[in-house]
Amino acid sequence: MFGSLFGSSLKTTMVSPERALSGRPDPVYTVPETHAVLGTPLAGPWPEGTRVVYLGLGCFWGAEKEFWQLPGVVTTAAGYQGGFTPHPTYEEVCTALTGHTEAVMVAYDPTVVSDVDLLRTFWESHDPTQGFRQGNDVGTQYRSAVYWTTPEQEAATRGTLEVFQASLTERGFGQITTDLRSAEDAGPFYYAEAYHQQYLHKNPNGYCPVHSTGVACSVPSA
Repeated sequence: MFGSLFGSSLKTTMVSPERALSGRPDPVYTVPETHAVLGTPLAGPWPEGTRVVYLGLGCFWGAEKEFWQLPGVVTTAAGYQGGFTPHPTYEEVCTALTGHTEAVMVAYDPTVVSDVDLLRTFWESHDPTQGFRQGNDVGTQYRSAVYWTTPEQEAATRGTLEVFQASLTERGFGQITTDLRSAEDAGPFYYAEAYHQQYLHKNPNGYCPVHSTGVACSVPSA
């Protein structure tokens, strides 16, 4: 990823709204209508009862793949969220002057995969104690984040965090630094450019590992 090559120059403190790039009123690129793996609409409409959550766990290439493989997931998409710049580009996000993190939108059927099971995958697939980085990817765009859309998701997020923090502490890890907010508070999810969508399906030899701690989130399934 871009951040790996230029990590030393990326700022590791959040840009203020006043200093953020101004952005634009409309996107400057188009994204595919259909998920390259699942064959489902990337931006809906989805079946009645589908829930959506937005998750940041480092490089969104590897993160997205973690979730499209889960039974019950309707669709996934890579994008930018939690910042200030309207309709940013990848290059702008990489400057750390938009405030966004690389996020994965996960639309799912909660009767097949529960909020708890989805969040277990989230916690176990990265190191949420690293602040503005994941492994060699350094910068605010790589921060851990959960942006929920329902009260049930918020409750599951906070409950699984408590359980996972206890397990991390027992194994010698630090405190979880995940950005926890409602999606409404985090702001719009901006779909990333077409080449980012399902990147590791299109580029199976692409580099973007997940940075798991190897610690299990032992919360019981809902």
